[in-house]
Amino acid sequence: MWLSGARLVLPDRVLTEGSLRLEGERIAEVREGFVPSGMDLRGFTVVPGLVDLHGDSLERELEPRPGVRLPLELALPSWELRQLAAGITTVYATVAFWEGAGGVREPDQGLRLAQELWGLRSALHVDLRIHARYEVSRPQGEPAVREALRKGWVHLLSFMDHTPGQGQFHDLETYVRYMARHHGRPEAEVYDEVKRLSTRATWEGLEALAAEALAKSIPLASHDDDTPDRVALMARLGVTVSEFPVRLEAAKEAKVRGMTVVMGAPNALRGGSHHGNLSALDALREGLLDALATDYLPEAALRAPFRLAAQGLLDLPLALALVTRRPALAVGLADRGALAPGLRADLVVLKESPFSVLGAFVAGKPVFVRGELAHALA
Repeated sequence: MWLSGARLVLPDRVLTEGSLRLEGERIAEVREGFVPSGMDLRGFTVVPGLVDLHGDSLERELEPRPGVRLPLELALPSWELRQLAAGITTVYATVAFWEGAGGVREPDQGLRLAQELWGLRSALHVDLRIHARYEVSRPQGEPAVREALRKGWVHLLSFMDHTPGQGQFHDLETYVRYMARHHGRPEAEVYDEVKRLSTRATWEGLEALAAEALAKSIPLASHDDDTPDRVALMARLGVTVSEFPVRLEAAKEAKVRGMTVVMGAPNALRGGSHHGNLSALDALREGLLDALATDYLPEAALRAPFRLAAQGLLDLPLALALVTRRPALAVGLADRGALAPGLRADLVVLKESPFSVLGAFVAGKPVFVRGELAHALA
């Protein structure tokens, strides 16, 4: 099957008019110009399907209001449509193991969610993978993380530390206010919980957990690194991905140690962090930015690279690589993330003005089609 005449964003250049030949699940050929026998996509732009290493949106789909939990089979279809409509074809959905966080982030709930996702993922169109987030200030969640690892339900393991006084929470009051607002709970209840539950995972426990993941070829990430010492500590565990470093010095240390530095696409799109942490644009200007993740807003992931290109900060192929090829390589998915022969045919078809995603192909199959593209495919 030929997809003909679209504007193609290739790894090193943009073809104003180009064509892709798909064979089965792969891209077989990329050709400049229009192929008359193909599917006419003139007027559209085709880019690689996005690879999202950190998306929290499933949590919001499962709990649209504090204390209101929807069954996964009800929440998952609408969540998947949102991913595809944002251009995301490979998504690492976050599953938190955080004693005391409440709701879906409690360790027992996280384990249940991982099991349910694993059972349903083969029925989805997106390539759904599980990003397990272990809160090291609440080691009560460690047994659940180990069980998820043992069952083979984890594709990426990250260490997060929300201990008040470091990371994104500069003091206890900031932490309490955030948790109370985010989960709809009284501040006094959150405060008492912090005093009761906050301990620290032992270094030996973290080493053992990291070693168990690495033995299964599961990559490791760290979350909200705030100091070079913290980054060095994570590097000793075998961490290769630094998610959302909150200080420039931490991002620099991560880069020196060969880690992939991931910032939030909403941060890049807005021009700064909503927490007042490191700006993705500052990281980019310093040569530290390797990839972008959706964080809390799937729709930002594809718009951010086009915004960066429009601002002249990166050319479009390099900007799109932040959400396609670079995150894919960071977790060992060398088979996707670019419009190149031999790679998986994970593609996104869009209109640039007004900006909208009109279709997505996953492994060569059109799985999301709307608007003008539906007429082209008819």
